[in-house]
Amino acid sequence: MTASPDPSPLRKPLLIVAAGKTFPGIREALGDFDDWIAAGLGDALPLLRIDAQQEAARLPDPTELSAVVVSGSHAMVSHREPWSEQLAQWMRRCVEAQVPVLGICYGHQLLAHAFGGHVDDLPRGPEVGTHTVRLTAEAAQDTLFAGLPGQFPAQLVHYQSVLRLPDGAVLLAHSELEPHQAFRVGGCGWGVQFHPEFSARAMQAYVEHVQEARNAHVSDTSEAGSVLGRFAAMVVAGS
Repeated sequence: MTASPDPSPLRKPLLIVAAGKTFPGIREALGDFDDWIAAGLGDALPLLRIDAQQEAARLPDPTELSAVVVSGSHAMVSHREPWSEQLAQWMRRCVEAQVPVLGICYGHQLLAHAFGGHVDDLPRGPEVGTHTVRLTAEAAQDTLFAGLPGQFPAQLVHYQSVLRLPDGAVLLAHSELEPHQAFRVGGCGWGVQFHPEFSARAMQAYVEHVQEARNAHVSDTSEAGSVLGRFAAMVVAGS
């Protein structure tokens, strides 16, 4: 587990859980998922990082943390790998302990799985590139999403999907191909299928790696990107 400089020693750290890594070439040029997430969160809270695939047994007690962000991954939730199942159980423990959790892409799907939702292949094929995300009416009353425009562009790259939300989950956003772009569960667990941490440059690099998406549209996504800063601000306000 690695730590970032601690600008606020009186607060518990926020843990970034890396559920996977990007392609080596992208990592060399732009950094990795956890780097992009850290940049989006800012420095309002001290940050810790852990590699879930290598260090799942070292996930800390939820009470030691102020919040958790779980990254995307090239793994598939439906494969039920041991490290992934262990992480899913731990994410549920965090939410049940009222520790805010934000799952991104794989993390979003794993959060749904942890609470009894169903994850499998996206029926109409992968959703890749910059696509419009539309908020539901419930999002206007949500602590994380309130104040965002009713629709905004977001970066997307996923082959699997939350095909069924957990019982009691609140749907917050959808897109043309993905009915469950964002949801809330357990009061303090949020999942977003889109990538708030992706820059347009990172998205373009992914488009070039995905055969089905060579002509995908890519643009800047400042509103979607603000979700990470909003999450950090929400955690600080509640600490």
